[in-house]
Amino acid sequence: MKTGDQLGPFQVRVTREQLVRYAGAADDYNPIHYDDALARRLGLPGVIVHGMLNMGLIARFVLEALPPLTSVVEYQARFRQMVQPEELLTIRATVARVDGTDVALDVVLHGESGRPAVTGSLHVRLPRPEGLL
Repeated sequence: MKTGDQLGPFQVRVTREQLVRYAGAADDYNPIHYDDALARRLGLPGVIVHGMLNMGLIARFVLEALPPLTSVVEYQARFRQMVQPEELLTIRATVARVDGTDVALDVVLHGESGRPAVTGSLHVRLPRPEGLL
């Protein structure tokens, strides 16, 4: 793995069922995530996906592309656009820095608009090659 390497693109759609399941797991029952009429009255385009669910999707797909036992050291994200259920999401990661087993990745999640919905950095530690202490 070297600076400039790309991971992805990974694509996913978040269903309304996933929103309900996430709300239960996160104990986040804000109605903007399940009530279209209320979300619109509040000026939103309709129900929106939880920001932390978007962040979790980025981590899931990026970590699945890395070796098993890779660990997250630090993760920062900025929410830039709203994402709606059933929207096709595209996730990409670019290797920003490699220092031994420490890897810094720039990550981005785009919605169907093509504009970044979530941007951030994910610092991971790769497992040591076998035989090295």
